[in-house]
Amino acid sequence: MVYETGPYLVTAAFCERALQERDGVLSLIRMIDKITTTVAGPGSAVPDQMPPVQVNLTLAIVMKPGEARGRFMVKVRPEAPSGQRLPELEAPVSFSGAPDAGANLLLGINMTATEEGVYWFDTLLDGQLLTRTPLRIEYAPRRTSTQAPPHE
Repeated sequence: MVYETGPYLVTAAFCERALQERDGVLSLIRMIDKITTTVAGPGSAVPDQMPPVQVNLTLAIVMKPGEARGRFMVKVRPEAPSGQRLPELEAPVSFSGAPDAGANLLLGINMTATEEGVYWFDTLLDGQLLTRTPLRIEYAPRRTSTQAPPHE
């Protein structure tokens, strides 16, 4: 099934925080597509591989119905850089109004990243892929010298 007449995906983006006002206006605060984690210390105290990183973001999915009416199921299917599937999220959406009266889904993404690289978050509507949203996790170790500065 192809959604040629709707519903349409307007946005699928990660942000630090999302505000939805009473009038339905949505504000996405600090849109993010990359997280860099750092460990600093003396050379041997800094691990070569990235330690687990806690990721707490909001995935904002904005849709407009076009000519679509009825209930649909949105599924977000995360995948780690290694290809391992992570726990999915699901949320229902319903379209019954004007073609431009849409749905705003704000999904909390709370996960522990254990790999560096790109995590893909597939957004599906009733099982059909709408888009893929990337989130890059990078590790930047900072090793400091353990030598004292020379005295003059």
